[in-house]
Amino acid sequence: MELRVFTEPQQGATYDQLVAVATTAERLGYGAFFRSDHYLAMGPGDGLPGPSDAWITLAGIARETEWIRLGTLVTSATFRLPGPLAIAVAGVDAMSGGRVELGIGAGWFDAEHAAYGIPFPPTRERFERLEEQLEIITGLWSTPEGGRFDHRGTHYRLEGSPALPKPVQHPGPPVIVGGVGPHKTPRLAARFAAELNVPFASPADSGAQFERARAACAELGRDPATLVRSVAQTLCCAERPDDLERRAAAVGDSVERLRERGLCGSPAEVVERLGAFAEAGASRVYLQVLDLDDLDHLALVAAEVMPACRDW
Repeated sequence: MELRVFTEPQQGATYDQLVAVATTAERLGYGAFFRSDHYLAMGPGDGLPGPSDAWITLAGIARETEWIRLGTLVTSATFRLPGPLAIAVAGVDAMSGGRVELGIGAGWFDAEHAAYGIPFPPTRERFERLEEQLEIITGLWSTPEGGRFDHRGTHYRLEGSPALPKPVQHPGPPVIVGGVGPHKTPRLAARFAAELNVPFASPADSGAQFERARAACAELGRDPATLVRSVAQTLCCAERPDDLERRAAAVGDSVERLRERGLCGSPAEVVERLGAFAEAGASRVYLQVLDLDDLDHLALVAAEVMPACRDW
């Protein structure tokens, strides 16, 4: 099982803090550094100094790191037009030497759209737009050099696109589709994605979603083994109870609540919980790290949890 670091900068983070987390994660052997793509803080905290653009910060971090993979969980299809998004991601892929992954979803947080003047269509339209964006982005990346790409859909139209630039990775950066919806999400993952991510669900519910994706792959004639299955879980780990309480309080939560909905406890307890996700079919876990100044948290998990996961 691969462990990845997942941050939520809209809760409050400077670029320098994100670089520190990414470089520390790389030094400690985590497989990837990911960030959310949001423009408004949620829950406790004031979000200072304010939101940052996911792909701008990943571009900078691409030049500050050497081998760790980089990506989003997840970019909202409402935030950007698909053509410019394909260009931006391909550019960061080049800046990183081919280490980028694109997590993309339909969008859900209506308040951030209202706060920054971003249209927020009804749910059905958002999923229609997401499907078209997946068609366009993967189509642009996979079009041979010298060719042209056209798309005539309900929401987007491309005519004679040169489909440039090309990403370093061929036919393009891995696409991640995430969510718990029982119908559209597994189908979109089976059709377009390299990875299905199930966020903040139980091992049983994650396994059920993986099974839906397996069935969707089989229906399309795709080998289900080619779809990576992953989960995202909030992390709160410490060797002593008082340190566990301190880490929970630092992110405005309690140990009790985090135990119910995340990876919370001693290293041994976190390993046991990760084992349940491995049994459910996950081969990759995104550890949601909310206190970006607590780099010792990452070091503890790398030393005491990561070795136990390597053979799963």
